[in-house]
Amino acid sequence: MTRRLTTALILFACFAAGLLVAGRVRELTEAGAQSNTPARPSVTTPGPVGNGGTIADFSRVAERTVPAVVNISATQIVRRQVPRDPFFTFFGGADDFFGSRRGVENSLGSGVIVSADGYILTNNHVVTGEDRRVTIEQLDVTVALSDKREMAAQVVGTDPATDLALLKVNARELPTMPWGDSSKLKVAEWVLAIGNPYQLSQTVTLGIVSALGRNNLGVSTYEDFIQTDAAINPGNSGGALINSRGELIGINTVIFSRSGGYQGIGFAVSSNLAKRVVNDLQQYQEVRRGSVGLLPDQVVPLTTRIANQLNLSDTKGALVYEMLRNSAAFQGGIRPGDVIVSFNGTTVEDPGHFSRLVSDARIGSVATIGVIREGRQQDLKVTITRPPSSR
Repeated sequence: MTRRLTTALILFACFAAGLLVAGRVRELTEAGAQSNTPARPSVTTPGPVGNGGTIADFSRVAERTVPAVVNISATQIVRRQVPRDPFFTFFGGADDFFGSRRGVENSLGSGVIVSADGYILTNNHVVTGEDRRVTIEQLDVTVALSDKREMAAQVVGTDPATDLALLKVNARELPTMPWGDSSKLKVAEWVLAIGNPYQLSQTVTLGIVSALGRNNLGVSTYEDFIQTDAAINPGNSGGALINSRGELIGINTVIFSRSGGYQGIGFAVSSNLAKRVVNDLQQYQEVRRGSVGLLPDQVVPLTTRIANQLNLSDTKGALVYEMLRNSAAFQGGIRPGDVIVSFNGTTVEDPGHFSRLVSDARIGSVATIGVIREGRQQDLKVTITRPPSSR
C-alpha cells in the first residue's frame, strides 16, 4: 500500500511539472510573437545612398554623361627668355643679358562639351601649358571625342583669372550634359569625376563634396572652388564634376598632392562661375568683370588680433591695406584702414568673396559698399569700372 501511494505521488509530481514547463514555454512563445523586436538583426550594405534611402546606382548617370567628356592635347611653339652666356655677353658686346630660345611644349587634359554645336569647356592650363613665363607663338589643339573621332579645335577665348578656356570644333549633334546649379550643392553630397587621368580615357571616379566656396588657394586670381575627395589625377584637368542627377556642377582643375598623385583633395571650378565665363567668352571672346580699382594684395583678411584692435565682433569682412588715389574705390570715398563689410546688401565674408561680388557687378553700375571706419558703419557709392589690365 505504501509502495502504491509513493508511486502515485511520483507520477502526480511529474505530471504537474510537465504542466508548469509547458505553460512557461507557451508564455515565452506568445511573448516572442507579440514583441516588436525582430528575431534576427537586419543587414544593410554600405555604399552611396540616393533619394529614399536606397542604394544609388550611378551606372546610368555615367552612361549618359561620359560621352560628353573629351580628350584634349595641345602643342605650343614657345619662346622663352634665357640668360646669355656671360662670356658671350662681355666680349660680344650684347646689351641685353637675356636672350630667347624657341621650343615645343605639349599638354594633355580633358574637356566638357557644353553645346551640341561644338563648344568645349576646359582649363586654360590644358590649352596654354603650365609655364606663364613663355610667349606662345603657335598653338595647335586637338580634341578626341568618345566615338574615337579626332578633330582640330579653335580657341574661342581663355580666362587665366579662373583658369578656364573655351574651344570650338566643327561638329554637330554632339553629346552634352545639362548645367547644374552649384549653389545648391551640399557638403557630403555624392559626385562623380569624369576625365582622362594619365591618358586613361573616360575614367569615372566617385566621391563626395568635401567643402564649398574654397578660395585664397593661390591657384588663380578669381577662385570659387568645390573641394571633393573623388579621385582626381594629372589628366583630369578640364574634366567634369557631376552630381547624382547627371548635371555638370564643376570643372576639375587642381589637386593638392605631395606626391603628384591622388591624395583625396581635389578642387573644381563651380558650374555657376564656369557658366558665366562660357557666356562671356562666346559673346565677347573675353570675360568682362567689374572692378573698383583695388588690387588683390591691397585688400587683406581680418585676423582675430586685428578685429580686436578695431573693436569688431568677428573677422568677417576685408581690410583695405592700401590703394591708389585714381581708383574708383578712392574716388567713391573708401580709404586705407576701412573694413569692407557689405556689397549691395550682401555680407562680405573675406577678400576673396568681396572680389567675386565686385567682378560679377555690371560695369558702369553704382554699387553700395558698406565700410566700418573708426567704429562707425557707413555706406559709400562706388562706380564699377573695368579692371585696369583690360583697359
